Amino acid sequence: MVAMAVTSPRNAPPVRGAWADSAGGGAGKGWLGFLGTLRPANAAVICILAGLALSLLGVYAIDIGAGQHGAQAGGGGEGASQRSTPLFGLHGVALKQLLFLGVGCLAAVVTVTPHYRLFGRASWALLAGVVGLLVFLLVPAVPSWLVTPRNGTRGWINLGVVDLQPAELAKIAFVLVVAWHMRYRSTHRRLAGLLPLGAIAAAPIALITLQPDLGSALLFVPALFAMLVAAGAKLKHLSLIVLLAVLAVPASYPILRPHQQARIVGLVKQFQGDRSLDQEINMQAVTAQRMIASGGVLGNSEPAARAILHFNRLPERHNDMVFAVIVHRFGLLGGVATLLLYLIWVGGALLAAASTRDPFGRLVVVGLAAFVAAQAVINVGMNVGLLPIIGVTLPFVSYGGSSLVTVWAMNGLIFNVAVRRPRPPYRQSFEYADDDDQA
Repeated sequence: MVAMAVTSPRNAPPVRGAWADSAGGGAGKGWLGFLGTLRPANAAVICILAGLALSLLGVYAIDIGAGQHGAQAGGGGEGASQRSTPLFGLHGVALKQLLFLGVGCLAAVVTVTPHYRLFGRASWALLAGVVGLLVFLLVPAVPSWLVTPRNGTRGWINLGVVDLQPAELAKIAFVLVVAWHMRYRSTHRRLAGLLPLGAIAAAPIALITLQPDLGSALLFVPALFAMLVAAGAKLKHLSLIVLLAVLAVPASYPILRPHQQARIVGLVKQFQGDRSLDQEINMQAVTAQRMIASGGVLGNSEPAARAILHFNRLPERHNDMVFAVIVHRFGLLGGVATLLLYLIWVGGALLAAASTRDPFGRLVVVGLAAFVAAQAVINVGMNVGLLPIIGVTLPFVSYGGSSLVTVWAMNGLIFNVAVRRPRPPYRQSFEYADDDDQA
């Protein structure tokens, strides 16, 4: 098997000019040298277009989910208290999401402008800053006006105009650190070499779990695994870790919070056909499934969708349950189209990863794509009743400034990698044989 993995420094010839010049924007050759590293046409354009389509769909779905004009968006959480007075044809919450989209596009421009390898050099400092913010959220002495728990979770810092969710920023910082750590190493080809990567992941996962935000914490696992696969980690080692994790799941149940245990019990009862908890812990899930089923194949008209959603009062319909709103409005075909947009986005990201010879850039793109893909799969699974509701939003679509700005910053990084090409001589490319000497 040939894997996308970087060679160790001892096997690779020293490359001074290739990475140094490209990271510096080609300063040694002036602007012509810098322009020589750019690729105007690249696969990341697919990510930009798919992301824009998903974001605009999200604005519309949030507006639909606000119910009839003059009603109040319900369900609690960020934006739930915003009155839905129409402005420019949009409810207040949807208009705010549109503003977040504008900020997100600016964030994409910011992450595109400097060479992406500069982010790698600053990655440890970025992760340290994010970890500091995650610790700050858990300090009991922090005043409640600055860190206000929402649904029992201490996950947001009140900045006055907007709320900051450090768990979202941790995704980017984590990917940058892991990619920078593995870019020229082969130690992850050994089982013991996976321990440092597990330690890097442990800090944000533990701190986010303590908020408690188990859903966001779980997303770091598939992202790490995707980067390890792209870097050539042995599948037998990863399979062993997965097996041990599956065996440890029953042992972890007692340490879950009561509401987390209740969600799992509620999901099991749904699978068993037991409707005794439909008006209790399963109310949100059952209502979402009812809205999805009522969409049929082609969906409902806009006035009918607004009215039905208003009177059914689906909790978090602008946030975690926004996929149910999309299917209710546009039917099964609309739901499939939404999933296709995510497949197109992920496909564009993977094409961008495959098109670069830089191991750091490739791993960054794979890690970011894995975060978005895993988040979308979990959210859709929550909406259709295949997974317990664990507070995972739908990327690009769900309401939330931190979430939307973060995914657009990811878009910018992916475009950054795709638009810049390192100049030769290149390091030896990412190939290992299964019979190499790594244990």
